[in-house]
Amino acid sequence: MSPSPQTNPHNGPHAAPRTCSHTGPQAGHDTGSAHPAAGTSPRSIPAQTTAAPPPNPPQHDPDVPRDLVGIGIGPFNLSLAALAHPLAELDAVFYEQRPAFSWHPGLLIDGARLQVPFLADLVSLADPASPWSFLSYLKSRDRLFPFYFAERFHIQRAEYDAYCRWVCENLPGLRFGHQVDAVRFNPERDVFEVDFTQLGPDGDAEALGRTYTRNIVLGIGTEPYVPDPLKPLVEAPAVPVIHAADYLGHRETLLAADHITVIGSGQSGAEVFLDLLRSRPAGRERLHWLGRTGAFAPMEYSKLGLEHFTPDYTRYFHSLTEPVRDQLLASQWQLHKGIDADTLAAIHDELYRRTLHGGWPDVVLTPGVRVRTGGRVATTKVELHLEHVHQNTRSRLTTDAVVLATGYRERSLDCLLAGLDPYMRRDSQERPRIDDQYRMVLDPTVTASGCNVYVQNAERHTHGIGTPDLGLAAWRSAGILNGLTGKEPYPLPTRTAFTTFGLQQQEPRIPSARRPKALTPLMDGI
Repeated sequence: MSPSPQTNPHNGPHAAPRTCSHTGPQAGHDTGSAHPAAGTSPRSIPAQTTAAPPPNPPQHDPDVPRDLVGIGIGPFNLSLAALAHPLAELDAVFYEQRPAFSWHPGLLIDGARLQVPFLADLVSLADPASPWSFLSYLKSRDRLFPFYFAERFHIQRAEYDAYCRWVCENLPGLRFGHQVDAVRFNPERDVFEVDFTQLGPDGDAEALGRTYTRNIVLGIGTEPYVPDPLKPLVEAPAVPVIHAADYLGHRETLLAADHITVIGSGQSGAEVFLDLLRSRPAGRERLHWLGRTGAFAPMEYSKLGLEHFTPDYTRYFHSLTEPVRDQLLASQWQLHKGIDADTLAAIHDELYRRTLHGGWPDVVLTPGVRVRTGGRVATTKVELHLEHVHQNTRSRLTTDAVVLATGYRERSLDCLLAGLDPYMRRDSQERPRIDDQYRMVLDPTVTASGCNVYVQNAERHTHGIGTPDLGLAAWRSAGILNGLTGKEPYPLPTRTAFTTFGLQQQEPRIPSARRPKALTPLMDGI
């Protein structure tokens, strides 16, 4: 259900801290003030929301530890913030270095849709009655009936981005323009110290600050990945060689090129290729599409196949040994790296349409190709050195522009968490160990104090392919809040899949009180 890591267009790329050092003119503390965005009309605020702060909320005492600090405001931490909002006893704040919410702006291609249903919004699969649901967003825009008649289970990617921005404009507790620089544990106070830099509109440092917290949730997400052999091409600006994440910002420049090559056989590569194809004149398309996988393969989208994106499978995967988990991840590529069948059909339809008057479109689609390296030719072209992985043959391709749909990688936590390194427990590959409740495994001197670091979309190695999937966002956020509060504000289901994963079922950590109570029969005649 999740997209290919080559695009992650619906997986939440959350802005990461830019540095690990302070830069700024003066030190300060977090005041805790938060207001809806300037110019927001009262009508745009959900009518059901009654827990919003007054116009001038009291300032947070900087010496009092918060219950929760979220780092990064992408879809996953935004989900957590939305579900945390009605919990009045929870003191939470979320920091984001960007000036405003932005979700894969370079891939909001006209007509591109999410590969998950609209119910995979920020809150619905944990709290369908939440005022922060996608349906609440539609209601605030007087668009419920048009959406009803559209009969679309999968919404456009641009609409999901607009929905998330609506939540950000109205939800308190979000601090945009705040760059988190460092996290430390203070053993004398048994709290985490979070240092941040407040940024101005132009991105320059304006002030330094520090806040204290008992819990941290990391949601810094992923970043575009460029293979090492191609990095020199991206860094030299003479010929357009861009990552698909920046596609729309360079689209006109790309279309002006005589010949364009798209590298990557995932969903973003397919969507970029289709958009370019539709924009090029028939017979003069001059397009190459290269993919490393053995085929431009459809994503596994059967109903039982989708059960790999359920809490049941997540629990099963986490229970496996580290070597088995790593082996499984490598073998499950078609569950999340394939291409949506409708996109493949649209590409074929467009190609077929161009044969109507005879001849073939000037395009080359070749799977099973690895780009070994590349170089510039006469400053105006790029030469790609190719190798076919099955034929064991090599060739060269000269092109005028390149789009790298080469995926995303999880941002490293090492820089941000350098101050916690002595407390962190790692696996055999030096990756952070994450327990079944999404907490980093830290030294007992930290956890015994009641302090925890939770992660969102940084635990694929421990929780499986559902980690970046939007459909698990609300469930994971609810589980984090249940564990963090020690209560049960969000009852979670005991079973979510028809498939039984493993011979020994993994019992979910769900209190028995959560199960439905038996009804008392009525007496006759009453």
